[in-house]
Amino acid sequence: MVKFTFTGGIHPYDGKDLSKDKPIKEYLPKGELIYPLSQHIGAMAKPIVKKGDKVLTGQKIAEADGYVSAPIYATVSGTVKAIEPRRTVTGDGVMSIVVENDEEYNEVIFNTPKPVEILLKDEIIQLIREAGVVGMGGAGFPTHVKLSPKNPEDIDFVIVNCAECEPYLTSDYRRMVEEPEKLVEGLKIILRLFEKARGILAVEDNKSDCAKRLRKLTEKEDRISVVSLKTKYPQGSERHLIYAVTGRAIHSSMLPADAGCIVNNVDTVVAVYHAVKEGKPVMHRIVTVSGDCIKNPCNYLVRIGTNYGELIEESGGFIKEPEKIISGGPMMGFALFDVNVPATKTSSALLCFSKDEVSGAKQTACINCGRCVEVCPGRVVPSRLAVLADRGEKEAFEKMNGMECCECGCCSYICPAKRQLTQSIKSMRRMILADRKKK
Repeated sequence: MVKFTFTGGIHPYDGKDLSKDKPIKEYLPKGELIYPLSQHIGAMAKPIVKKGDKVLTGQKIAEADGYVSAPIYATVSGTVKAIEPRRTVTGDGVMSIVVENDEEYNEVIFNTPKPVEILLKDEIIQLIREAGVVGMGGAGFPTHVKLSPKNPEDIDFVIVNCAECEPYLTSDYRRMVEEPEKLVEGLKIILRLFEKARGILAVEDNKSDCAKRLRKLTEKEDRISVVSLKTKYPQGSERHLIYAVTGRAIHSSMLPADAGCIVNNVDTVVAVYHAVKEGKPVMHRIVTVSGDCIKNPCNYLVRIGTNYGELIEESGGFIKEPEKIISGGPMMGFALFDVNVPATKTSSALLCFSKDEVSGAKQTACINCGRCVEVCPGRVVPSRLAVLADRGEKEAFEKMNGMECCECGCCSYICPAKRQLTQSIKSMRRMILADRKKK
């Protein structure tokens, strides 16, 4: 069988054995829940409740404040305690709605939409928008915008990113094992928006059991196929996934739609299913709690707004003191200095490690070995770009295609000199993007 892949990439220890066989377990939060108003790319949501208001599970508490924005819903019943800045996983203080959980979980009555077969395309898009669906693989781009390209008739492929290439993460894997039907139905709903497109479920070959289940479910679907990706990081990167599956290349100034593709994460597609078939907004997501410090690694169905500290406690706490705690994967996640932060729509994992290999590594001079170039999926020269970034040479950085970096971290991982290449390049890219925004 042909294995779809791309040039470059790495093979770190994946750590998935700690949690991949742990079934999804629903967790009911105990304390206050925090809902940051910015859980997506675009304009911050606008509160439509005030301090002292009673809310129900599934009640809208913040509305989208613009086209590129997304509403937010309460995930428990209780009382609005405050609307104030609260810290998130990035370390920023973000304006948030704080709800005191009454632990009764009283829920609103959801209006069941019309059958999918008779829904117009605009109605499907509106249901997705109203449900607050965003890219749940980490980017948080509002899904209704992604599904509304300028020329929908030019879309040839709707690709579901089933790779889950980040080490330790098993939330998408468990979703595919336990609820593959919802994934397939969600993809079929999206395909209704693009009449010419084929649906592709792109699964890494270390998840052959998932691929087998999905092939069985789609064997009578003429417009859907399952492809086997070579297991490699960052196989799930949007740009490289498109190339691996279709052979079409895109660069930093292009959108996937420019190459005739729409790419969505597993949990995003399932959220589309819940929105369109059941009229339910985004209120949950699956979070993997793992690492060598966690007593009982697990995959939790978490209500958005839940405190990370509660998930660690539910997992049995620490068996040894962690040196590093990460929200997300170890390659592209955010290191935490405090677990008193909420799970959001883009939370995928909480990883606790006994050793902080990055801060403990001693950086030395570049030895010009070329390993960073060899593994770079963006086909740039990270060692040179990092030097330009450290010097603040923006023009030279752009001339050397620095904006083509996808910030995957492969170069930092492979560097024998332990240079923090990705961090330097990432900082320069942020400065250049900020300059472009000003202009």
